[in-house]
Amino acid sequence: MLLVVDVGNTNIALGAFVANELKNSWRLKTEIGKASDEYGVQIIGFLQHAGLDVRTCEDVIISSVVPPLARAVNEIARKYLGHTPILIDPCQVPGVAVEIDRPEEVGADRVVNTAAAFVRHGGPCIVIDFGTATTFDVVSAAGNYVGGAIAPGLGLAAEALAAHASRLYRVEFAPPATVVGKSTIHAMQSGIMLGYLSLVEGMIRRFHNELGNCKVVATGGFAELFAQHISVIDAVDPNLTLEGLRIIYERLQQA
Repeated sequence: MLLVVDVGNTNIALGAFVANELKNSWRLKTEIGKASDEYGVQIIGFLQHAGLDVRTCEDVIISSVVPPLARAVNEIARKYLGHTPILIDPCQVPGVAVEIDRPEEVGADRVVNTAAAFVRHGGPCIVIDFGTATTFDVVSAAGNYVGGAIAPGLGLAAEALAAHASRLYRVEFAPPATVVGKSTIHAMQSGIMLGYLSLVEGMIRRFHNELGNCKVVATGGFAELFAQHISVIDAVDPNLTLEGLRIIYERLQQA
């Protein structure tokens, strides 16, 4: 069994692969102050509940954009699984060159997504990851990471609006029937949902204008929601990052 871990700003995603097949996946809330032992017990519990024998774990690979938690997961892997994990260095991913001005600044998850998108969907393509931030990443025809764009995530934008406007509040993420809102809730749904749909559609159009038409792949928590309303999203791949970690692990073993 290979355990893959993607530590994000909001969630920690985990996946258990057996013979290259994703058997189970789980999510934990990212909590920097949480004791590593608490995470360890939860992870062991997930594996046991899924009927996976912890003793069959052969290795652990991690991508992280939260350095303190990367260290915690490292400790968990050694203490509870008996392995010193592989921590992804985004500048040294086999098969993926990072072709931007400051490669050391790119998030590991974006390079992991690049590796997976190229293998699973081909290149060139655009990967949209609907997470804490909404990232747009361009994968070249050769499978390299060539840059992209970062916008506030849908949840983050909505939370900021509710937190900083005293008469506004949280609303359901659902597009209204009309753009013109007839109530505060309706108006907020119009601005948040239709506005965000327009942002994503507009960015895709701009990428296509600059690059030529290429496949658009969506992943992340809101991927399914947006794919229902954006026809130019060609594929939804909810486990893209987990699959990317598996792919990179295999390449590292072959190197």
